[in-house]
Amino acid sequence: MREMKEPYKIIDLFCGAGGMSLGFMKRSHENSDFESVLAIDNDLAACATYNKNFGEHCVTENIETWLSENDVPRTDVVIGGPPCQGFSLLNKNRVGDARRALWEPYLDIVDQSQASVFIMENVPGLLKSLEFHDIVERAKEHGFEILSASILNTADYGVPQTRRRTIIVGYRPSHFPKNFLAPDFPPKPTHCAPDKCSSLPPWRTVGDSIRDLPQPEGIQLRQVAPPLNLHFGRSPTAVSVERYLAVPPGGNRFDLQKNRPDITPACWLNKKSGGTDLFGRLWWDRPSVTIRTEFFKPEKGRYLHPEANRPITHREAARLMSFPDSFIFEGSKIEIARQIGNAVPPILAEQIADYVKRFLKQRKKTQQSMASTEKNSSGTEVA
Repeated sequence: MREMKEPYKIIDLFCGAGGMSLGFMKRSHENSDFESVLAIDNDLAACATYNKNFGEHCVTENIETWLSENDVPRTDVVIGGPPCQGFSLLNKNRVGDARRALWEPYLDIVDQSQASVFIMENVPGLLKSLEFHDIVERAKEHGFEILSASILNTADYGVPQTRRRTIIVGYRPSHFPKNFLAPDFPPKPTHCAPDKCSSLPPWRTVGDSIRDLPQPEGIQLRQVAPPLNLHFGRSPTAVSVERYLAVPPGGNRFDLQKNRPDITPACWLNKKSGGTDLFGRLWWDRPSVTIRTEFFKPEKGRYLHPEANRPITHREAARLMSFPDSFIFEGSKIEIARQIGNAVPPILAEQIADYVKRFLKQRKKTQQSMASTEKNSSGTEVA
C-alpha cells in the first residue's frame, strides 16, 4: 500500500485545457504526487475544461490583472508556458509582440508563490530570442538558477507526434542544501526513431493511436460516450473531396498539383517550392507532424487521414496529443480544437513530472543525510 503523504502543490499558468497538469497528476488523480492549487488562463472554454477535469482551480483572467488583485498561494512548483506566438517562427511580425512580455508576470508568480522549482514550456525559437537572456536574468533576480534549457522531441517520450518544445527548468538554491546535486535533465527518452533504436521501443505511430477508430459520423459534437463524442467529420465541398482523392498515401499539395492541376488553388500552382506538409496525408507507420489548432483544415498542414479522404477528427487529434479518451473537453468545435492544438502532450508532461518528483525527493534525502552527519559529528551516540 502506498504511504499516505502530502502531495506537492502546483500552480499551472497559461494552463489551457490542462495537458501539463494532467501529466503531473499522472492522468489519474488518485494517489498523485502533485495537487493543483491554482490555474490561470484567459480562455473561458479552456478554463471550463480544466475545471471539469481537475476541480474548480482555474481562474479565467488576464494573468497581469489577476496578479495585481490577488495574493499568490504558496506552492512547491509552478508550471506552464507563456503564449508562444511571440517567439514562433510562424509569426512573421514577432518583433515587438506584446505577448513576449507575459513571461514577466509568470516569473513574478513563481517568486511570490515561494516555489522551489519552475518549469517553463515554449517553442524551440525561444532559445534563440533576446527574451531568453532576459528570462534568465530575471529568474536570477528572483533568486533562481536555470538548471537546464532543452529542446525535447515529444516522440522520444511516447507521444505519437514529432513535436519539438523548449523546456526550461529553474530552481531556487536557497531552498536546497549547499551540497545538493540536482538530477540530470532532460529525462532519458523512453522511445527512439526506428532507424536509431537499440534497446528502446520505436516511436509510437499514427496507426498505434487511431487505427481502431471507425469512420466518423455526423459533423457535430456528439452526445455519446467517448471516444466517439469527438469523432465527427466535416461537410467538405465537392471540390475539396476531389482534392483529397488526388493525394496518395504520404502525399501532399505537390501531388495534388501534379494529379489534378485543374482543381489546385492558383496560389499553389504559382508556387513551385515550399513546405511539403501542406495538404499532406499522415503515415500509418510514423508519428504525426505537430498538431496545431487548425488540424481540421488540410490546407494548413499534413492533416489528411492516412487513407480516408478526409481530415483527421478532433478525437484523432486528441489521441495524437496523447490525451486519454476519458479526458473531457468543454466548448465549441473551434474552441476544443484550439485547446488540443495548444496543449502540452500529457505523456511528455508526465515524464517531466517524474523528473520534478525525483528533484524534490533528492532534496529530502540530502537534507536527511546532512542532519545525520551533523548529529554524528556532534558526538551523539549512534545505534
